[in-house]
Amino acid sequence: MKGRLITLEGSEGAGKSSLIRYLREWLEQRGETVVCCREPGGTPTGEAIRRILLDRKRAGMLAHTELLLMFASRAQLLAEVILPALESGKTVICDRFVDASYAYQGGGRGLPEADIAKLEKMVLGQLQPNLTLLLDVPVRLGLKRARRTGKPDRFESEQQAFFERVRKAYLLRAGQYPERIAIIDSAGNQNSVRKQVIAKLEQLA
Repeated sequence: MKGRLITLEGSEGAGKSSLIRYLREWLEQRGETVVCCREPGGTPTGEAIRRILLDRKRAGMLAHTELLLMFASRAQLLAEVILPALESGKTVICDRFVDASYAYQGGGRGLPEADIAKLEKMVLGQLQPNLTLLLDVPVRLGLKRARRTGKPDRFESEQQAFFERVRKAYLLRAGQYPERIAIIDSAGNQNSVRKQVIAKLEQLA
């Protein structure tokens, strides 16, 4: 691929949304053409799936149903947005990607890693992000931040223990793939987070 894929990961309240806006501006100032997208979502089909996944009325959704919907949205996003952008030499910033499935459906829901890996191979093939920024924040602080923004969705309504498992799974992934996943301490202020992230981007360049 001619372009680069940068993914942002982290559980609720990690600060991904505001950081993506900053990264886009930073990269564009350096002459890069940037495409931003999010998971689940990013396409008309993906956004319809997103509404199902986040709907609090669907509390009884099976973990495997959730996993399959995530990968359905991901497949559509790859085909319509990510792969065309990479092939044309653009930089793609994606708010969550496949590592989120290992964290949320694997760590959080307890699904076997092998099940997720099969879907990853089918949907992604050999594609991996050039860099994954894992915004790590203590669960209690992250939830406090997230719940300031309005009514919680189906994921945000989970108990703290769920997010502790998600965080643990994310950190485990970072330990398994240190050449790709950079842990960013996002418990501090915005400037501190930005400095850490820019340092990683400059290493990538």
